[in-house]
Amino acid sequence: MLEHVDPFNGTEVTDLPAPSRLAATWWWPKPQVGNTHPGACHPLGMVSACAYSGAYPTGYGLYDLSTEGVPERIHDSYVASGFTHFQQSGTGAIRKYYNYFRVTPMLEPLDGLGKDFALTEEEASPGYYAATLDNGVRAELTVGPKSAVHRYTFPQHKDARVVVDLSMGGLSIPYSATTPLRAYLETIAPGKAQGTIVVEGAPLSIYLECDAPSWRQMLWYDRRLMPAGARLDLDHIRPTTLRPFGLMWAGPSLAGQTVELRMGFSLRGVEQARENLRRDVGTGTARFDKRLASTRSSWTDLMDSIKVECDDPARLEVFYTALYHSLIKPCFARDESPFWPADGPFVFDISTMWDIYRTQLPLLTALQPGKAIDLANALLAICEQEGNLPIGYRMARGSDRFSRQASALAHTLLSDLCQLDIPGIDWDWALVNMQADLRRTYGEDYLLTGVAHPISHTLDLAFGYWCTAKVADRVEDSALVHELAPLAEGWRNAFGDDGLLLDSSYYEGTKHNYSFRLVHDMAERIALAGGDDAFVALLDAFFGIHAPAVTQPGVRPSKAEMDEGYSLGRFEGLNNEPDMEAPWAYHYAGRPDRTAEVVHDIVHQQFGRGRGGLPGNDDSGGLSSWFVWTCLGLFPVAGQNLFLLHPPAFASASIAMSRGTLVIETEGFVEPVPGGPVQYVQSATFDGEPVTSYLSGSRVHAGGTLRLVLGAEPGTWGTETRPPSLPDPLTQVH
Repeated sequence: MLEHVDPFNGTEVTDLPAPSRLAATWWWPKPQVGNTHPGACHPLGMVSACAYSGAYPTGYGLYDLSTEGVPERIHDSYVASGFTHFQQSGTGAIRKYYNYFRVTPMLEPLDGLGKDFALTEEEASPGYYAATLDNGVRAELTVGPKSAVHRYTFPQHKDARVVVDLSMGGLSIPYSATTPLRAYLETIAPGKAQGTIVVEGAPLSIYLECDAPSWRQMLWYDRRLMPAGARLDLDHIRPTTLRPFGLMWAGPSLAGQTVELRMGFSLRGVEQARENLRRDVGTGTARFDKRLASTRSSWTDLMDSIKVECDDPARLEVFYTALYHSLIKPCFARDESPFWPADGPFVFDISTMWDIYRTQLPLLTALQPGKAIDLANALLAICEQEGNLPIGYRMARGSDRFSRQASALAHTLLSDLCQLDIPGIDWDWALVNMQADLRRTYGEDYLLTGVAHPISHTLDLAFGYWCTAKVADRVEDSALVHELAPLAEGWRNAFGDDGLLLDSSYYEGTKHNYSFRLVHDMAERIALAGGDDAFVALLDAFFGIHAPAVTQPGVRPSKAEMDEGYSLGRFEGLNNEPDMEAPWAYHYAGRPDRTAEVVHDIVHQQFGRGRGGLPGNDDSGGLSSWFVWTCLGLFPVAGQNLFLLHPPAFASASIAMSRGTLVIETEGFVEPVPGGPVQYVQSATFDGEPVTSYLSGSRVHAGGTLRLVLGAEPGTWGTETRPPSLPDPLTQVH
């Protein structure tokens, strides 16, 4: 499936056909760009490698920092001052930029380091990135789980060089650079060097091998060579005292001569960095092709987990590119925790938990259950060591909780793993940390007053208690279950008489965007809104049923323009993600036909091919994972061991779930087109047994055959039997 993947998708400003029908009524408040990068990545690996322009937010590309509207350019065309590592993937303004260890192939003097070279002939595929600099050097990059391999093809020149800069990181836009706190670098043998930089409190070590036997190998400081220097120690660096430093290999090059640079990384010292390089690429020279083949094989195995039936190469490209983007992050770095000595799972770049917990983590659990267990254990270790189950976690000292956005989200992953009975977690240990986390930060307000502001935290915490009670039940602590169950009911306190959440200070959106979350007691949620008809009316207004088309924000939108858009209280069309599960709220009111209409217009109008093919930030795969699930006709209700059903975007599909192969078949399927007719589910069976609009997660993960009969008009399917509401955490979904 790798031939269908375009890593350039989402790297530029959104460029989709003019929307129609419902899609024309959705308003986009967030930056209209996917914020992805095309660099070489290993599936869920520790390392990425890509051309570096200093642009926001990955270091690749054209754009300045933006938080709303169309981003402005800082570059007119694609440029790079070198090639860096540890890029983010699809995130927004969350100050996690990395871009460490810039490597620049040069024909210019060292004083020219930092110059932007024009990029041409860019290529990218899973595990591979290549481009030609305007100095004539062809660059190729690949990576392993904990390593990177660069291959440079030089023109003939009397003084070519490969320069590694250990001093820089972050972005080139204001206030976004990263300064090492301490560093050391040493030459240990011809073609071999090692060193460590301490960045944001984390000790990041590197071991390097360079195949350039006839070239000189030198350290440099402040762009001045140190020909006799074998070691450089910088014990205390401040932004005001930072001078560039690094190492280089230099010598005459023949036309077509290649130089290979291999780099192993570790958060536990140079010896482990060396071992990581050995493990990833083996020993000897010219290892690029072998490492690339291995990384491609890893991607192939993972991408082959889902197969869909479709004759349209454009649609296959959009789908498999979304699957690819779903499996880049988080960064799994087993045995690499720099802050506590125990070996075992360690994970960083959990950058947008508020998005990925609903879509990407369920996909990870389905396709890579062992990785999901590793992630859960890493989260629990972080909680034990640092005091909280993190909402975000990066390669830096201290848990990045980003608490304005959400609370208690790791509980949903743990709840699903518990209910699916996937082995590998000490649930007594998990329960202690889950319960303790709920009492911290916003949890204290919730315990004292029954609410926490921003009011969406009240929904988070109530569901966190529900999830924790599921784990308490597993370890047979019935007293704790009964203690937690009333706290799980506090979500009601978040809603007002208008059927929406109370006025509060919402992060990225309004109360409308947060009001249609799939709480664990949707029957009571609908009753609070005044019943099915009143609830559907609220949803219809939110999704723009019968509303006029809107105008999207442009470059530098004014406050008045943004306020007018927010006043619509409108669905954001996957440009932003707080409301990504809202289309399925219709299911609980007996209107799966409305879900089908909304989902159809999102899938076929909000995603496309090419650099402008995403409606907003991919958010570490949260957006792309939404697309993958939705195209399959399934949507996971995170933490509840539940999948909701709707018309799929493909005639058939097979998914290698955690415990068996799930086959999805259709009857009456019509190839969908943007703005074209919607299909509706008329009936459904699972392994021949009739089912309504949902399935338990346990059944889906075990595999089987889901058969959906589709038609051009809504039927009665899903209008009477509703998905389960689960006020009591002891209730099981079957």
